[in-house]
Parts: sequence; structure tokens; C-alpha cells
Amino acid sequence: MCLAVPGEVLEIDGDTATVDFEGAEREVKLDLLEDVSEGDYVLVHTGFAIQVLSPEEAEETLDSWEEVAEMRTSAGV
Repeated sequence: MCLAVPGEVLEIDGDTATVDFEGAEREVKLDLLEDVSEGDYVLVHTGFAIQVLSPEEAEETLDSWEEVAEMRTSAGV
């Protein structure tokens, strides 16, 4: 199964960005996208930003992840 997670671009240095994933900062490659700016939300898969998201799309995706985590917790997984 492949997963992609949204995060907010905090800083850009060349083709690499520091991205915030709900408090966890990671370095992400921007090679696959054009026109990414600090403050943008990006969808990240295996260390690469693969899509720019609107803040609303990012929030919706994060809400979905939270629901999955809650279901797993309530199921004892």
C-alpha cells in the first residue's frame, strides 16, 4: 500500500524543503513540482512532494488520517 501525507512547507533551500507534518519536521525533495512556495501545503510520498494542495484539501486529508487513527485505537490495533 502506498501512502502520501500532507504537510506545510516551512522553508525552501534549492530543490529541498523543510515540511511540517503536524509538528514533525522533515526534509522533502521538490524535484517533481514547479512553483512551490513557503506556506504551501504539499502531498508527500517517499520523501518527494508530489502535489500542491489547497489548505482546505490538506485539512480534509489530515482529518481523514485522524479518523483512521481513532478507528485503529478503538479497535485495539
